[in-house]
Amino acid sequence: MPKLNRSYPLIFFFIVAVSATVRPHSGIPTPQLKSTPIPRGATTGGISIPLRRRAVFTNSAGVFDKTKALAATVATQNKHRQNLINLEKNKGRAAFNAGAVIKPVATIPTDILDELIKLKLKRQAEPLTDENQDVEWAGPISIGTPPQNFIIDFDTGSSDLWVPSAACTSSVCSTKSKFSANSSSTSALQTGTFQIEYGDGSQVTGPIYTDTVNVAGVGAAKQTFSAVTTLSPSFEGDPADGILGMAFPSISNLRQNPFFTSAHAEGTVPTNAFAFFLSQNNSELYLGGTNPALFVNGTLEFHAINPKSGFWQIPGASAKVDSTVAVTNFETIVDTGTTLIYGPPDAVKTLYAAIPGSAVFDATNGLYSFPCDSVPNVAFNWGGLDRSITADNFNLGLTAVGSSACVGALVGLDLGLGTGIWLLGDSFMKNVYTVFDFNKTAVGFAGIAV
Repeated sequence: MPKLNRSYPLIFFFIVAVSATVRPHSGIPTPQLKSTPIPRGATTGGISIPLRRRAVFTNSAGVFDKTKALAATVATQNKHRQNLINLEKNKGRAAFNAGAVIKPVATIPTDILDELIKLKLKRQAEPLTDENQDVEWAGPISIGTPPQNFIIDFDTGSSDLWVPSAACTSSVCSTKSKFSANSSSTSALQTGTFQIEYGDGSQVTGPIYTDTVNVAGVGAAKQTFSAVTTLSPSFEGDPADGILGMAFPSISNLRQNPFFTSAHAEGTVPTNAFAFFLSQNNSELYLGGTNPALFVNGTLEFHAINPKSGFWQIPGASAKVDSTVAVTNFETIVDTGTTLIYGPPDAVKTLYAAIPGSAVFDATNGLYSFPCDSVPNVAFNWGGLDRSITADNFNLGLTAVGSSACVGALVGLDLGLGTGIWLLGDSFMKNVYTVFDFNKTAVGFAGIAV
């Protein structure tokens, strides 16, 4: 896949005159708040950052791309495995959700790995073909003095920032922008090593630094991050150079504040909240409040989270199929770094049982199908409005060429995050405008402007 053109899109700045105080994370569970409507314009402005969209798991023939979906699922499993390892080191097992367990490293099945190798060879043979639009919710940042530019995947399901190092000489790093500590007058090497393990047996590892990090004018003067010297082949062909985590400090591998927490503490962002608008076009990360032009009806509905686990985790959820409430009283982690929706296998089985004509597509991997001509209206609710998933976002494609069955974006898989914990990725988030508010200790949803 060709390197992204680094002529960055126009960034819009919004001026505000509002002050906010930092409320430190206490690790104490917050009681569930009643869903609170917030009038349009009540939230503060901030800075808008255009994002490039993530790939979908549907090939050019309209068929579900199981190879890519399963590879992404393994990456999701191992990301959250690492989060639990980090949480245990930082806060102890007492911070775990009930039933949470650190599972063994998930591995990519041999047949899937072989298929991925074939796809890699095909990309190498046809370097100008972007057959799967393999991009993420990524945008530009800079690190160092003078600034070194990177394209970053903004991830609410993790808490660390890392980019490739100039010392990384592998083929995976050859298409990436790389950080040179020697070229930055503000760079400072720290003690320790950053390390994450991936399902193909590889790792992302590197030294730890502090330096100036800037995202569209929002800056942190001494932000901790890693410049990785080894990069997993899992990132081959990925147009993002690295990841910027936006969850809570308690799941940080670096054991430091994430970028947004640092930026707000330094007063470079007006409000201690950020928001995502994810869509086919014109996706946006908004730092320091909300962009009212992107949500409808003039309201946001906030739901208190339990930050003890380190995630943007909302309790009190239910799931519906059309008018039928299928599953109740579970918790949801909202994760921009994940594409699909994952729930406990038994709960997901119960939900699909409420969908007429649904069937098991792949029992081993928790995949289900449904009649393509009758896409169900699946919705989540936290005590307020239903948040429905559109047909386009629930449908991952045909089970096979000529089939009348399609694969659903809801997967039955135990990620080890705890009893009754669901993970809501892009397939859900593309249906709502989502606000992550540290001061309210809450996540807000609104209908998106079409």
